[in-house]
Amino acid sequence: MKRRTLLTAGASASALALAGCATPGSMDGWISLFDGGSLDAFDRLGEADWRVAGGILEATRGPGFLVTKRSFGDFRLQAEFYVEASTNSGIFIRCQDGRKVTASNAYEVNIWDTRKDPTYGTGAVVDFAKVSMPYPKAGGRWNTFDITARGRRIAVVMNGQRTVDFEDGKFASGPIALQSGGGLVRFRSVRILPG
Repeated sequence: MKRRTLLTAGASASALALAGCATPGSMDGWISLFDGGSLDAFDRLGEADWRVAGGILEATRGPGFLVTKRSFGDFRLQAEFYVEASTNSGIFIRCQDGRKVTASNAYEVNIWDTRKDPTYGTGAVVDFAKVSMPYPKAGGRWNTFDITARGRRIAVVMNGQRTVDFEDGKFASGPIALQSGGGLVRFRSVRILPG
């Protein structure tokens, strides 16, 4: 009985891999930026109180960023995050200056449920791609972002739903930055597949 279960499980895993449906953590080429332990992939910028506790990366006050030491052009990035409804956070991609990260020198994939202009709130790319009603909300639960940047095309999927998909050539490559702009923000997994 045990042998049959193992053979069935092995065959199922092989079939998934051949169909291109393997989980991202098991695919070759994925790089863990944060896996519940080390922050070695990042430099700190600003005054945020980033810390790792119980396998979770957390900040409760900002402003500040964790900026990757490496630059990325084309990639697929997946992140699991938790925020409160009033938290201001985001993931900045293709940052042009890793020492001064802003929405004017990077693409900011926003996490901010209570932003005054909700069209650029959670799931939007600030000043580049608006979200439409009903506006996505992240507060009070764990969420996922799946961000793809290929040439001029950038797409964001939040919790399995596409929030934006647009083309723009302003920024071609650069570091990635996790933001603490105010309020509780947590990340428990951040990984990237370059290329």
